[in-house]
Amino acid sequence: MRIAQIAPLAEAVPPERYGGTERVVGDLTAELGRRGHEVTLFASGDSTAPADLIAPTRQSLRTDPTAQDKLAPHIQELGQAFERSDSFDIMHSHVDYIAFPAAALSRTPTVHTLHGRLDLPHLRPLFAQFRGLPFVSISDAQRAPLDGLGINWMATIYHGLPLDEYPFDPDGGEQLVYLARMSREKRPDLAIEVAKRAGMKLTMAAKIDPTDKDYFEREIRPLLDHPLIEFIGEVDLQQKVELLGRARALLFPIDWPEPFGLVMIEAMACGTPVVTRPFGAVPEIIAHERTGLVASSVEELVDAVKRVDRLDRRECRREVKERFSVARMAADYERVYRQIIETPRETS
Repeated sequence: MRIAQIAPLAEAVPPERYGGTERVVGDLTAELGRRGHEVTLFASGDSTAPADLIAPTRQSLRTDPTAQDKLAPHIQELGQAFERSDSFDIMHSHVDYIAFPAAALSRTPTVHTLHGRLDLPHLRPLFAQFRGLPFVSISDAQRAPLDGLGINWMATIYHGLPLDEYPFDPDGGEQLVYLARMSREKRPDLAIEVAKRAGMKLTMAAKIDPTDKDYFEREIRPLLDHPLIEFIGEVDLQQKVELLGRARALLFPIDWPEPFGLVMIEAMACGTPVVTRPFGAVPEIIAHERTGLVASSVEELVDAVKRVDRLDRRECRREVKERFSVARMAADYERVYRQIIETPRETS
């Protein structure tokens, strides 16, 4: 198939450091190419995924200090993609609802993978307007806020990883790891509280977005002055897998409807179980008492990190091989692509 992948421009594809969606797009693009498809990637100019690259920007928006308007480059990207739409059998958008109008009018079918939360009130009328477009969710839980709208869900497709990039560590270590954005909904404060109460070292490798800077400075930085807590900032992929592989557990105490949570399967791929809370996609990703422990209160989380070393790290790795490999993800998308291509459609 001739496939267009339309990626967000915030990070390179794949990203140098933080960037879940861009990492998924990069892995999917590479795997589709390995499977013999002709893939064109619309992404920032510093992207390195193996595909024909068409770039509306020289570099990712987050690394470009001159990028004042985040919307304009994405509109340009969509223009570049849809003016070439006749060159593709299918287009795959990862840029959320800004692609909906162009996709609705295009003769070439476009499938939209939704990577973000869908529980915000302004989204229901928008999705009601475009309910007939083909959508893919990244968890069943992600769909729930749009129940009753008649959305054209093609599938739920969980993210997958190239396992050769995530070496298995059978031993792990004693420290806990927090690896996420430093944002309120990710609850870094709760991770710190759990580590302190458990008497365990916590390494925090986290991105601080401009929108989260005030929260970090006001509420989190004062908590870092403790001998058990180490904040090391953002890390690249190699640093990430080393950190996760040497960990006793990934501490993921979220407080929001997480659509997926890529770091959970990254930890499991390295053999590291996850201690988390039962929100969003967590119950779909983590097998309680097998690949992690799911708890709610601080006291329950403290108990969980103390007994998480009883879990079999080999089982964590096995779960990723069976459910969260990049090969499985690409095969799932191939089925969706073929289903959409073979289904007659009308343009608006």
